[in-house]
Amino acid sequence: MTLGHSSADHAFTVTVRLFNSVRRHANGGAGEFDLEVRAGETVRDIAARLAIPLDDIFLVLVNGRDITPGLVGAPVTAARALEAGDVVAFSGAVPYSYGYGAPVV
Repeated sequence: MTLGHSSADHAFTVTVRLFNSVRRHANGGAGEFDLEVRAGETVRDIAARLAIPLDDIFLVLVNGRDITPGLVGAPVTAARALEAGDVVAFSGAVPYSYGYGAPVV
């Protein structure tokens, strides 16, 4: 959805999903909840509103698409503007099981 110059007061809902270590930032420990955002808000704004330090975020998905730029430790692409109906998923570090050779989810 493209918004014009008079859209500053436009609000819409996005779904936020929190996984792994960032889940503690959810109100009441909920892993998924709806959040009302204003036109022009970004992934960075959502992280700030939830008090999730960007350094704690290892993966961000918007509508199932990875918006992290590369390897772990690279900065998150937090400037991605949100649109009505977006599903934004934040994940902290994924524990790794050397015994099984795969991430533990």
